[in-house]
Amino acid sequence: MRLILNGQQAFGKATLEAILEKGADEIVGVFCAPDKEGKPVDPVKEFALEKGLPLFQPPNYTDKEVLDHMRSLKADLMVMAYMIIFVPEEARDIPTHGSICFHPSLLPKHRGPSSINWPIIGGATETGITIFWPDDGLDEGFILHQDKVAIGPDDTLGDIYFGKIFDRGVAMMLEAIDMVKAGNPPKIPQNEDEATYESWCRKKDMQIDWSKPVAEVYNQIRGCNPQPGAWTTIDGNELSIFDSRKVDGDTGGKPGEVVDIADDHILVAAPGGAVKVMRLRPHDDKKITAPEYVAKVGLQKGKVLGA
Repeated sequence: MRLILNGQQAFGKATLEAILEKGADEIVGVFCAPDKEGKPVDPVKEFALEKGLPLFQPPNYTDKEVLDHMRSLKADLMVMAYMIIFVPEEARDIPTHGSICFHPSLLPKHRGPSSINWPIIGGATETGITIFWPDDGLDEGFILHQDKVAIGPDDTLGDIYFGKIFDRGVAMMLEAIDMVKAGNPPKIPQNEDEATYESWCRKKDMQIDWSKPVAEVYNQIRGCNPQPGAWTTIDGNELSIFDSRKVDGDTGGKPGEVVDIADDHILVAAPGGAVKVMRLRPHDDKKITAPEYVAKVGLQKGKVLGA
């Protein structure tokens, strides 16, 4: 088939690379977001230029000249691999078979831009990958292809995305293209009774409340690792927490209290247990290990974080 690849960032590049490597379909156009001053060049753009593919970076998908250009490509399918610009129906319907889109959750659950963070923060044991036929609603439209992904008790955002979703998501995009090519591809309605939506998982909203149960605190930390980073304060300064482990059982400390300093971690109390912090980022430094932080600030047992 004649394909338009519309995507951004590493996932968009990996999908484009996989399509080319498979060699079963022709890329007639690559679309990605316009360049931003002071920001790195998008990997999709770099790869498309490297491979000599026709590249387009429209600021929107409503202008007549953009739509006319898309029509001139005579594409059979548009593959949307990590999108940050809304593509309206008129543009999505230009290819013969329309457009398919990647979303890293089990739609209709966790619609929205931070759909990997929120299941982890909420303590879910399962999420997934959905390839769907997008409509004008946010992550709405018929489901084409879907697969489940387990969330382990210590999995972080990074573990789930890079270790479980990224490669499988690329493979599912190729499978979905083949399903469309084979004819009569699935178009399964999303169950609106099960639909949930969350907005961006932003750092400003991820301050740790050490008075919450230790499981909730730990889920928040791992759901924000590596981005945007859950954080607390110490002596009025921000302290972001990353690599950590949950320890069950009462430590006798009050919420946020440093109850132990070991060779490789700091133990911080929360109701029902404690969080073993192994990697963090002070307000004035890069990410460092717990021992490096202890040496840097002279941290001692009894100090209360978030006070």
